[in-house]
Amino acid sequence: MSQPQPLAPMDASPTSERAALRLRLLQARRAWADTPGFAEAQSRVHERLMGVLAQLEPSCLGVYWPLAGELAGEFNPRDAAIQAKALWGCRLALPFARRSPRDMHFVAWDGDAPSRQDDCGIPTGSGEPVVPDVVLVPCVGFTPEGFRLGYGGGYFDRFLAAHPHVTAVGLAWELGRLTPEALQAQPHDQPLVGVITEGAEGDSSA
Repeated sequence: MSQPQPLAPMDASPTSERAALRLRLLQARRAWADTPGFAEAQSRVHERLMGVLAQLEPSCLGVYWPLAGELAGEFNPRDAAIQAKALWGCRLALPFARRSPRDMHFVAWDGDAPSRQDDCGIPTGSGEPVVPDVVLVPCVGFTPEGFRLGYGGGYFDRFLAAHPHVTAVGLAWELGRLTPEALQAQPHDQPLVGVITEGAEGDSSA
């Protein structure tokens, strides 16, 4: 399988450097998503994710709908969510992001292709608001300590700060693996319990 190549680390990560790092990682991710190895990596992450979910046995699993366009290339958790629902009877939920005031909560999702979008134009569920006990979090970049580089909106950090009891599991590709020096944690960053990737090293645990 062709492997994505991690980017060279940067020396520090204040806001402007985080934005530059995010752009570099997104560009690398889009390029790698067009390679033959991407489908195999998706299968490997799916297998590892199902192993983690078997341990957690969520009663309500919060997932995300993969982004398209310039932000394409995320791991697609839909098959894992539907499989988890069949195996453990857990409820499913998708995020609903509001632009003003900036906020994110989860709404119940039946597993079908969504017919509704949130304020950011991302497909979401049409059910009632729910609070999952396990949430899958997409990562553009991540550190072995469980800190995440997202898309810059702070939506997941806000949700996790407001719901500290939620178990947050990151999903990423090895090309997003960063050192703590390259991605320095900021006061608002909420660490994940671990990050699942396709790499031979397996999961990174906080």
